[in-house]
Amino acid sequence: EAGIIRAIGDPERRFAEDKLRMLRAVRFAARFQYAIEAGTLAAIRRGAHEIAVVSRERVRDELTRMLTEGHARRAFLLLDESGLLKEVLPEISAMKGVEQPPEFHPEGDVFVHTLLLLENLPHPCPSTLAWGALLHDVGKPATFRMAPDRIRFDNHVDVGVKMAEEICNRLRFSNDDTEQVLALVDNHMRFGHVGRMKE
Repeated sequence: EAGIIRAIGDPERRFAEDKLRMLRAVRFAARFQYAIEAGTLAAIRRGAHEIAVVSRERVRDELTRMLTEGHARRAFLLLDESGLLKEVLPEISAMKGVEQPPEFHPEGDVFVHTLLLLENLPHPCPSTLAWGALLHDVGKPATFRMAPDRIRFDNHVDVGVKMAEEICNRLRFSNDDTEQVLALVDNHMRFGHVGRMKE
């Protein structure tokens, strides 16, 4: 009734019992639009680095739920605030502060741009579409260049496909799901012209 996610008893002990609970706290807070109680959030921040001991499949499944339950933007803001984002998806954390040319992206940096896309995902959302949206610009931080005319991201699509493949492999996606996610990353620049394409 209070709209608060709180560990039962000592949060340090609860997360020591199952470190995946740190991700679940974030997911429930996002899904139900609740706040995470201060002591619980502090315990997550202290233990975020220990999420690495959780199986990659369990981490992947929690992240997929965050992306597809209808509140992905809030989930990723909470992942960032809790310190979990840089542990589970450092490539997404690296997007923060990476400027984009304002004439094409007045909304802000690559992280803000990606959050905006997550906010506009359909609900329910196919998991591969959600992951493709999350990873579509993952190659931008590595290819950022301040050219004489404007900010450029040369070959960010090719770099992004390689990075997305590494992420999918690390999180043990199926071959079919990996193929679909990589196809979305590889072709995302074409969607801007979809209105002029033949059916």
